[in-house]
Amino acid sequence: MHSPSSVSLCELPLFPLPDVVLFPGRPLPLHIFEDRYRLMINTVLENDRKFGVMLWNPTRSGSVNVGCAAQIGEVVRLKDGRMNIMTVGIQRFRVVEIVKQLPYLVGKVEWLEDSTPDSEATYVGCMVDKALRDVVSLANKLTHKENLMPDDMPSDPVLLSYWVASLFFNSSNDRQELLELCNTGERLRKELTLLDSLKAELAARAAIEDAFRRH
Repeated sequence: MHSPSSVSLCELPLFPLPDVVLFPGRPLPLHIFEDRYRLMINTVLENDRKFGVMLWNPTRSGSVNVGCAAQIGEVVRLKDGRMNIMTVGIQRFRVVEIVKQLPYLVGKVEWLEDSTPDSEATYVGCMVDKALRDVVSLANKLTHKENLMPDDMPSDPVLLSYWVASLFFNSSNDRQELLELCNTGERLRKELTLLDSLKAELAARAAIEDAFRRH
């Protein structure tokens, strides 16, 4: 990783949210109602339409320092000044310094990139893809429904690792840990462990159901 002094920094408005960990490429709809965030959104709409989403940590009454920038797409303005906006995650960042506290946070940030995935990361990505398909197949068997694989599942290892992290981890702390990793292979291996565990659990439930059905 680069040190903050060796990279160019930029200022980014920050939006701390409880239980929300945004990943690049993933959608995030938001309802904007607080005055300070109405001001923030109106300001960024006049500029580059970007702001930073960060997990709010209630245990220390503060935010983590790694988040993901969101790009605003559709905006629906309500009569009382509230807004419904659709955003998408575009790039991870680390806050180096808070430069403004009021009326909303603004941080000086450095952008984060995963190290270039190697052949092992690609291989693990293929294993994650297979584990996902096995999980969906077992879930179909248990629910007696045909849940198809989502159309938006990416094949690129980096984007796949973000996709799995955003959809298959219930704990915001676990998702935050995955967001902070800058090694695609390591992120995918952690996800594969989760999916293998989920697959084993579903397989056991399916076996029990089969045993009851035979009797």
